[in-house]
Amino acid sequence: MWRLIAVLGLGVTTLTPQPTYAAESFQETTKVLTSASVIAFAASADLTRTRQFYAGVLGLAVVEEDSTLLVLDAGGTQLRISKVDKPSVAPYTVLGWRVQNIGDAVTALRTKGVTFERFPGLPHDASGIATFGNGDRVAWFKDPDGHLLSLTQFAH
Repeated sequence: MWRLIAVLGLGVTTLTPQPTYAAESFQETTKVLTSASVIAFAASADLTRTRQFYAGVLGLAVVEEDSTLLVLDAGGTQLRISKVDKPSVAPYTVLGWRVQNIGDAVTALRTKGVTFERFPGLPHDASGIATFGNGDRVAWFKDPDGHLLSLTQFAH
């Protein structure tokens, strides 16, 4: 496929090749990703504090670290936390964990000083766990940089 480019005011017209993506080629590319592992990314202004939280409080194993990067093993998913001057904090969950027993997980994290968030309009119980109509249960908390994290116990 070709794309016609006309440079206005210069009287120049050129034809340039336009890339095309065949459906077969796209499907082959996406098949590669179906068997590839996901890598999660986050940012922190203070990697020492972040290491203490993710490794010390949450219990994730440190795989690698230096002055600009902290790499953790999050249940087989690599979590790469980069040092930045000021992280951008999203108003939604950026990382979450599927847990078998959310009540036990919330209790364990509370004993380590984690505070759970409550959101207006959601049906939270006394421990901060929200239960949804399909039976899924979710609890949210923040890391030291303010990133919203979650625990989820799926009903099914």
